[in-house]
Parts: sequence; C-alpha cells; structure tokens
Amino acid sequence: MIITKENITNFIPHRAPFLMIDNLILANGERFESDFFIEENNVLVRSGYFEESGLIENIAQTCAAGFGYLDHGNGAEPKIGFIGAVTKLEVFELPLVLSKIETVVTPTHQLGNIFLVKGGNYCNGRKLLECEIKIVVT
Repeated sequence: MIITKENITNFIPHRAPFLMIDNLILANGERFESDFFIEENNVLVRSGYFEESGLIENIAQTCAAGFGYLDHGNGAEPKIGFIGAVTKLEVFELPLVLSKIETVVTPTHQLGNIFLVKGGNYCNGRKLLECEIKIVVT
C-alpha cells in the first residue's frame, strides 16, 4: 500500500462526502490499483447497493490518485480532472454496502492533457464493472 486512507486527500482534489477511494495500493506508469470500503451512508448507495455511478467515480478517483502519486515527487498539487466520456461500459453486478471493492486501472493512451484509461472494479474476485473513460486533466 503506497497511500493510505488517512493521506489520500494529499493526492486527489476530492473531499468528503464524495471520496470514493480509500487506499492506493499500486501506481506506476502502466497500472493503478486501489481499494474502497462501501459505507452504508455513502451518497451513491441506493437500496443497499453501491450504484454504477459510484463504481465509475471510483475508477476516476483511482486515476486521480495514481497520477497524483506519480506527480507528487515533482512537488505538484493534485490536478483536477473531468470525465469526458465513458465507453465500453459493462455492468456485471453491484456491490452491497459494507463490501470492499478493488479497482484496477490501466492508462492506454495520452494526448496532451487527455487520458484514455481502461478500468474495472472487483469484489471478492468477482468482476463488477468494466469500462473505458476519457479523462481531461487541468
């Protein structure tokens, strides 16, 4: 684990109640991994399940944490990113509250400040969602 829940806001611009990542487990130029425990009072929980939008946001915040960690060595402040597009979205199942999800993100292309990433969420080894996200970083 390279960034813990206690320090994650040093690397991403997000703040409660819209934090959808706890720990950054791995970050290199090819892959980011994180985990997140879904609390009952999370703003993206409905009827006992973490919504699709929460899973997508978790992928985006995993990117933010990964890029933030890689940039942190240069003394850079956390950058703000915007989801430009979500494509190739497949939802397999939604996680229940009080579950821990693991997220894997692979940056696939970069053009200036625009990144295309492929991401997936997992719970107990089961795939929950996968997609590609275009992220614009300011």
